[in-house]
Amino acid sequence: MTSTRSTTRPAGRHDQRRPPSPPRGARPGPHHWFAERLLAVLSGQRPVHSLLGHTVGPAYEQLVTLAAPAGAYRDHLRPVLRQCGRFHPGPGVIEAFARIATGDRVTAMAFRLEQGPDLRWRCAAVEVAGPRP
Repeated sequence: MTSTRSTTRPAGRHDQRRPPSPPRGARPGPHHWFAERLLAVLSGQRPVHSLLGHTVGPAYEQLVTLAAPAGAYRDHLRPVLRQCGRFHPGPGVIEAFARIATGDRVTAMAFRLEQGPDLRWRCAAVEVAGPRP
């Protein structure tokens, strides 16, 4: 008689290593997702229109003026998202900040996300302080 065991390891794997799991309750929210996409647009890694459906009001126009041309940082250091935080001033609103490091330089970015009637989060305002990422 054979016993069956429930295991999450692939067949033939005998070691006990597992990928690290994030701390409980540390699941990134919509502000973190948007900060990553926003950084890619501002640094020229993604086109501005990739955020077209994720912005409302004047935020898209702000992005057009803030965004670097495509490939602008090809020969330079790539900006990295170091920290992303949020504040909930009311229901359906997130005011978020991000710290961006490019080599020794640090840039601050702030944006406001608003939840629409369809429960999707959209950016309503963007601001970048210091040298652009």
